[in-house]
Amino acid sequence: MASSSSSGPVQAEAFPDGTSDYVPLRKKNYDPKKPHISDQPITLSNWHKHVNWLNTTLIVFVPICGLVGAYWVPLYLKTLIFAVVYYFYTGLGITAGYHRLWAHRSYKARLPLKIFLAAAGAGAVEGSARWWSSGHRSHHRYTDTDKDPYSVRKGLLYSHIGWMVFKQNPKRIGRTDITDLNEDPVVIWQHRNYLKCVISMGLVFPTLVCGFGWNDWMGGFVYAGILRIFFIQQATFCVNSLAHWLGDQPFDDRNSPRDHVITALVTLGEGYHNFHHEFPSDYRNAIQWYQYDPTKAFIYIMSLFGLAYDLNTFRSNEIEKGRLQQEQKKLDQKRVRLDWGIPLEQLPVISWDDYVAQAKGGRALVAVAGVIHDVSDFINSHPGGKALITSAIGKDATSIFNGGVYLHSNAAHNLLSTMRVGVIRGGCEVEIWKRAQLENKDATIVNDSSGQRIVRAGLQVTRVAQPIASADAA
Repeated sequence: MASSSSSGPVQAEAFPDGTSDYVPLRKKNYDPKKPHISDQPITLSNWHKHVNWLNTTLIVFVPICGLVGAYWVPLYLKTLIFAVVYYFYTGLGITAGYHRLWAHRSYKARLPLKIFLAAAGAGAVEGSARWWSSGHRSHHRYTDTDKDPYSVRKGLLYSHIGWMVFKQNPKRIGRTDITDLNEDPVVIWQHRNYLKCVISMGLVFPTLVCGFGWNDWMGGFVYAGILRIFFIQQATFCVNSLAHWLGDQPFDDRNSPRDHVITALVTLGEGYHNFHHEFPSDYRNAIQWYQYDPTKAFIYIMSLFGLAYDLNTFRSNEIEKGRLQQEQKKLDQKRVRLDWGIPLEQLPVISWDDYVAQAKGGRALVAVAGVIHDVSDFINSHPGGKALITSAIGKDATSIFNGGVYLHSNAAHNLLSTMRVGVIRGGCEVEIWKRAQLENKDATIVNDSSGQRIVRAGLQVTRVAQPIASADAA
């Protein structure tokens, strides 16, 4: 939505590097020491100073007038059809123009397409392309921080409409580089003539079409003009609010953007917002064929006619890496909530002789892959029978456990890990075993024909330098 500085000549101060921080040109009575109104508490005496009356008029009072007028103005089918078509046209002015072309430079456009989109964007009445794009770049650069002009962290209603209804301190909004916008003649012309463009494309044009077309002057003004503006504004505002609140985060959950089909349907395809924040320069918002993104289709069709070119896309390899990293993060979060037994590095180191002595002393201890397990509570529940597990007490049961008698399942390995009580001094088999498991190889510890202990991990065979039975001597 337009700010007061976007209705006339370019008024925002630009830094030498082309960045802008929304600081208005100094007024005659400007006092740099006086706190901005947004930094002062709202009271009965100053509440009106906190309100951005231009924005409030355009996005609140005018739509109310339209709703009241609709009570007396009949809606004809032709006017309804035109209003819907014009809704999509002005919506593309924001999504394909303001957002993907000028804010993110995800593709390049020829002059006719630029004019087409700048006119459509003006018809949506959401500020000039320069103002809108600069603010959106701040949103991406400072997402969810105090420098984000419409941070959802300040509340869902604030991110949807509050940031436009109430004045913001321009010094608190993050600075962005808008050199390219200042060098685009279409952007600058529209910015300097913004109010003329808004009145022409937002109200006059739809009124004339409906009036000259089928003599529905008031219907064109109310339905194709005012109420269409209201609906397209609310739909676009959902990108700032709903897209940061509803849906999944398949690529990154460190910030608030989310993907959801409902938001996509409302916003002409801008609802896959988690993907967009992760890959902002991609001209697509939806990457799957079944995902709704008419803006992507429009840009692609324009490229077929030569009006759009250099369409940016991230490599599928990078996209899938981002998705996989997020999936792994979620798996890791689930993993830490499960009992995987005491970590090996936290277990006490026990000599072989002590292990045998404790087993003979009555403890049901079994050694597998250099790790000692207390199977006392499991003997009677062992699916292979009590006798088999009892026969392994006080011995090295690695070969038996890993296929010598029965090749145990993942569930058996996981259950066994919860019974760890110690590590045999020597440790070489444990390290080889851990490394093999991390590499997703099937590791098996057995004796070769000469009695030498070996670890088989996939196709790799590693000889253990010293048998467990004599490890204590080392």
